[in-house]
Amino acid sequence: SVAPGVAERLAAYAPTVITADSSPLTAAEREVLAKLIAAARVMDELFAAQACPCWNELRAAAAAVPPPAGEAVRSYLEVNVGPWDRRFDREPFLGGWPHPEGANFYPLDLSAAEKERIQKDPQLSGLQTMVRRNAAGQLVAVPYGRFFAEPLGRCAALLREAAALTDNASLRAFLKARAAALLTDDTFESDKLWMDLDSPVEITIGPYETYEDGLFGFKAAFEAFVTVVDPRESARLAQFKHELPWLESVLPLPDADKNPNRGGESPIRVVDVVFTAGDTKAGVQTIAFNLPNDERVREAKGSKKVLMRNMMTAKFEQILIPLGQRLVAPEQVGDLSAESFFLHTLFHEMSHGLGPGRLVLDGRETEVRLELKDAYSTLEEAKADLMGFWDIQQLAGKGYFEEAQLRRQMATFLAGLFRSVRFGIAEAHGQANAIQFNWLVEQGAVTRDAASGRFRAAPDRFPAAVEALLARILTVQARGDYAGAKELIARYAVMPPELADALAKLDGIPVDIRPRFPLAGE
Repeated sequence: SVAPGVAERLAAYAPTVITADSSPLTAAEREVLAKLIAAARVMDELFAAQACPCWNELRAAAAAVPPPAGEAVRSYLEVNVGPWDRRFDREPFLGGWPHPEGANFYPLDLSAAEKERIQKDPQLSGLQTMVRRNAAGQLVAVPYGRFFAEPLGRCAALLREAAALTDNASLRAFLKARAAALLTDDTFESDKLWMDLDSPVEITIGPYETYEDGLFGFKAAFEAFVTVVDPRESARLAQFKHELPWLESVLPLPDADKNPNRGGESPIRVVDVVFTAGDTKAGVQTIAFNLPNDERVREAKGSKKVLMRNMMTAKFEQILIPLGQRLVAPEQVGDLSAESFFLHTLFHEMSHGLGPGRLVLDGRETEVRLELKDAYSTLEEAKADLMGFWDIQQLAGKGYFEEAQLRRQMATFLAGLFRSVRFGIAEAHGQANAIQFNWLVEQGAVTRDAASGRFRAAPDRFPAAVEALLARILTVQARGDYAGAKELIARYAVMPPELADALAKLDGIPVDIRPRFPLAGE
């Protein structure tokens, strides 16, 4: 069976050409780029196996759907990497199979006792293991390197071939180390080498984010970004990384809960993406990221912030501006700014590297991610959004930004809330933005004109309301307070009537883009 309106749902993702200027690359660098794209394609295969039980069978079923729905169903299956709509609470649009909360990381028939065991067993809860049953029906952890041995072997071979072609020492070292790491599930050394990359062509590849594991948030999903670096723009933003220790020191959090031990290198890269794959390509497209997530690497070297300029430009022009023109108060529409969107994205990613990370609770060492489980991703995204605005406000006090920039940040932040909540409040980013919207309305920091239905940011209340919610989330993280996290989500990650009415006015404006990468032959 096929749900009605699949073609209309697909139309919410605007087909968009995403490309980059490859003319500065040498012939050798273009050869390397081709190998990296081929390696990245393997991540699509791996992520599909993690996200969707019976992926190949479902694709075969979609291939049999006749016109006129067939083409839209097949395309939408690829967009969602599964028959469940990521925008609409994972409801099935092909067949009636309910979405498995733990995707394909765990057996589908887990008992309550087995779920409890997974949470307490370090092997079963490991970041890079698939949980399966042995011949006796008992749960076992199968390392990715063994479970996905054949495709990972192909990917590793392509990375080694790219390493042999490049004359860039930092890229060669990373590619060789990452090829080995994919087979051994030990990414620590290769993550450190990725932090040190200084190459015109870069790749981020491997298991990273845990959003797809909706059961516990334990399992890392495979993804890849192949990019061309803009060294001039990267250098312009490098000044901000030196302020990270100071920003950590002034967080609205008791000093005992702050994290002064994270590494301070924290490189910033502005890039144009030429191909993405795996987790990042499913549903809403990533515009920036902050990796690695390994707290050991973050304490040793910090984390790298990567901003994909061509993705950001496409979304700002096609989505944020037309959205703001319909929903933001007329006197604040003029404050919508591409630079503000860019800056908030930068500081959002920088903020993932600030605040509580490793914890000691009742004498045991743990991490925020492990304690907050399925609530972690939502609260971490809300934290980074709020702290991104807060960072800019603090740095304005040090003379980095003029006062007018804060006005532009408020208007662009407000429009960004509407953009992201359209992703659906079953998804971490959408939930995070619903929490922020409802809190800001409750605090009088965002108001709505009843006659026009448009919203405005209240300058006299907005900064304080942002800081108050940021402090609350940081405290939940520092305490590893799972119950407090779930309470915050239950109260604020909801769709109030005024927000639903506002989103209903956005017909014809894309929810997101559906990229086509010509440099990858698309």
